[in-house]
Amino acid sequence: MPNMSLKKNEMPVQDPAVRAGNFKEVALGYTEAQAIDEATRCLHCKNQPCVSGCPVKIHIPAFIERVAAGDFEGAYRIISESSSLPAVCGRVCPQENQCEGKCVRGIKGESVGIGRLERFVADWHAAHSAGETEKPKANGHKVAVVGSGPAGLACASDLAKKGYAVTVFEALHTPGGVLVYGIPEFRLPKSIVKKEIDGLCALGVKIETNTVVGKTVTIDELMGEEGFEAVFIGSGAGLPKFMGIPGEHYKGVYSANEFLTRMNLMKAYQEGADTPIEHATKVVVVGGGNVAMDAARCARRLGAEVTVVYRRGMEELPARHEEVEHAQEEGIIFRTLTNPVEILGYENKENRRDPKNGFVTGIRCVEMELGEPDAGGRRRPIEKKGSDFEIETECVIMALGTSPNPLIKSTTKGLDTQSWGGIITEGENGKTSREGIYAGGDAVTGAATVILAMGAGKNAAAAIDEYIQNKK
Repeated sequence: MPNMSLKKNEMPVQDPAVRAGNFKEVALGYTEAQAIDEATRCLHCKNQPCVSGCPVKIHIPAFIERVAAGDFEGAYRIISESSSLPAVCGRVCPQENQCEGKCVRGIKGESVGIGRLERFVADWHAAHSAGETEKPKANGHKVAVVGSGPAGLACASDLAKKGYAVTVFEALHTPGGVLVYGIPEFRLPKSIVKKEIDGLCALGVKIETNTVVGKTVTIDELMGEEGFEAVFIGSGAGLPKFMGIPGEHYKGVYSANEFLTRMNLMKAYQEGADTPIEHATKVVVVGGGNVAMDAARCARRLGAEVTVVYRRGMEELPARHEEVEHAQEEGIIFRTLTNPVEILGYENKENRRDPKNGFVTGIRCVEMELGEPDAGGRRRPIEKKGSDFEIETECVIMALGTSPNPLIKSTTKGLDTQSWGGIITEGENGKTSREGIYAGGDAVTGAATVILAMGAGKNAAAAIDEYIQNKK
């Protein structure tokens, strides 16, 4: 008989007062007993709506059935048929909008904790598996992958399993893309990302770091001089956006990308770190998405009083509810219906060498109210005249979204792109305007989720395989 509890098993977490002062993982994971109990809540619906909500089409009821039976390794094998990064996806995917959002149990209660079960299974496998990965038989074909983020890793994994010689080119000194530079340690421990990437390398995938495609080597050179038969572009969207308001040039103003890269990849929060970062007593984060929550929670862990400024209301915050809830528990202040118009700073024009010159001292904002819905259906924020006020701060972090870096499009002949920089592809197969070149993830869609990028990488891998096999 299924467990008909209306509530899912709660995820054990660190105490908010404790975790706000460390970078250890917030969620502690299910025990075996919790995982089995949660798995028995699944009704095993005949039409499996949860699977339709998963971008990589994991056989969810099948793996949950294995968990309920205590066969955790069997559950892992089922997940691995579709997902190359289960330990990652179990932690950072917005399941509430995807698989869990389709779960029938969510109609009269809470959905099955699919993401929590995926995380449990992946962690159990990592702790208990001792077997070596068997390399697939080589098929004699070479494929290049640009970027080692979730799209690139998923594409490389699927191609390697088919016997392709895959080389991944990564601009930074550590592979993982947004998984290592963008997502904080307390949400996604980097040891987990490394283990997933080590598994990929065990399949035979080569990863070349410190290689900026478009500068170190071009895609045309990869396909011409280097002999790669196809290229997948999964270079992400790492170009930050700013508001264009006065004062953005002051010291202490960061893009969220820069701030998080310093924190996550360069470990700026550790004593004696080579990369400096502002240890401000007061920080303002502008934006309301998951990246804004990550930046705010990192700044809080550095000891700052943190205020999140967002131009719409709490109900319109695009960040995951769980992340907002965790941020509030950790003492982060939310000033909604608020929009910055100027960053204030100390300027000593008579003495430019004054060490305090150019530092942020505050941010001037205006109050907003919500008007009629815009083209996307969201109520448009309208400024309240005469509502100016100031927030004292020493650091401002702009978390306003990102766009693809223009380097690849400017150095690759005949590659069609959108006006905002996204690479144009045909449908879901990732095929671009150039024969043999495929693209997916944030480089095509703009900033989105890890699992959507992985889905794009998997689709492109299938299309690349078909393309090369048909050339024989």
